Amino acid sequence: MGDLGKNAFRFIDFLQSTNQKIWQTLPLGPTHGDLSPYQCLSSNAGNPALIDILVLEQQGLITETDLKALPDEDTLITKRRCIAKAWKQLSERENELSLAYKHFFNEQDNWLHDYALYIALKITHEHKSWTDWPASLRDRNKTALKTFYQKNKDSVDAIKFEQFLFFDQWHKLKSYANERGIELFGDLPIFVAHDSAEVWCDRHLFLLDNNGHSTSVAGVPPDYFSATGQRWGNPLYNWDAMQADGFRWWIDRLDVQLKLFDIIRIDHFRGFESYWSIPAEEPTAINGNWIKAPGEQLFQQLSAHFGDKLALVAEDLGIITAEVDALREQFNLPGMKILQFAFGGDNNNPYLPHNHVKNTVVYTGTHDNDTTIGWFDTLSEQEHNYIYNYLYQSEKPIQWLMIAAAMASVANTCIIPFQDVLGLDGEHRMNTPGTIEGNWRWRFEWEWLTEEMGEQLRALTHTYQR
Repeated sequence: MGDLGKNAFRFIDFLQSTNQKIWQTLPLGPTHGDLSPYQCLSSNAGNPALIDILVLEQQGLITETDLKALPDEDTLITKRRCIAKAWKQLSERENELSLAYKHFFNEQDNWLHDYALYIALKITHEHKSWTDWPASLRDRNKTALKTFYQKNKDSVDAIKFEQFLFFDQWHKLKSYANERGIELFGDLPIFVAHDSAEVWCDRHLFLLDNNGHSTSVAGVPPDYFSATGQRWGNPLYNWDAMQADGFRWWIDRLDVQLKLFDIIRIDHFRGFESYWSIPAEEPTAINGNWIKAPGEQLFQQLSAHFGDKLALVAEDLGIITAEVDALREQFNLPGMKILQFAFGGDNNNPYLPHNHVKNTVVYTGTHDNDTTIGWFDTLSEQEHNYIYNYLYQSEKPIQWLMIAAAMASVANTCIIPFQDVLGLDGEHRMNTPGTIEGNWRWRFEWEWLTEEMGEQLRALTHTYQR
């Protein structure tokens, strides 16, 4: 597991040295056991596993002995042990750091206390879903929650401190990047996990029964990725309730994210026009139906509230209708083009570079695609020849031909998966949609990154004025 320490800053130095201007990440929220960043324990919190605990020693909150006591693998449990000790030390002091924590607590208290309670309750109940807690806690009885907090105050407050550390370290990383001309590009899942702090806290904003279980869930119908569609299982929004208070939940959510990132990709944008509703008892996504969503009203409210700060990119992949395109264009949101989708069909394929438009972000592939080499290895010789003919050469490695094609596009923005820069095959794929095993675990080693790769990336960036 990487963290927000020296290697994150080193990666920004690499980006600066190759004249890159944007670093896009996956969502950074705390994950469940499957590690999917699209099924997080909170839509506001940061993942405490990313905290650099070496900083705590530098701040005098833990000792070198505490660090040496950690096992070789930096697990979340061991990090939490150190953070809890650091919190105990800080809570007894009055200094610049404790004042910064108090400011953070006051600024984020609309979600922070509930999130910390939720995590402490999950740990106490052996990580069971909130629907399996005792009814008084499941249903947020005020007396029961107050009693739990009084008995577990140190644990709950240490979880709040975790979030302070995450946000503090992230903002320092962001400042370091911005000072070097690099913007941070975040990713916002359209839906939230059922077992999350927000669903537990705001049940009226989701389609749930009296016991908190989903009555229908999110997903997508059969498509390029899966013959049975994708049953994500997220609870669907009660859009009527959200619209009734001026979409305050969404405004609060974007307010947190826009302070973390310069640009935000909204995953599954088409769900703001119409969403695929699957009865909760259905095992696959096949037997769902499209239901209209109030996307226009939502984005009008967001635009009015945030103005020019609302720098969004619409993930408009999958089954896209004229109505979805109209909604995206109404708010001037860039869409996405994926080169791995470009070479099926004829020359009118909208993903082919010669059909791109400027208000677009082009990718060789995304986290849901194979690496470029992995993808190419699955194709036939005929398909190889078609791709080589289109790119007008075959002498160079396929990943660099595709990177060059992406950079040569008229698209305003070009994002390259780091696996493609490193020239890695399908063994290094980040995620295979429709599967739950073995995803979201990819890591790279610095020795894989050669000087030649950096020079190639820098040269292409200069050639195409990216």
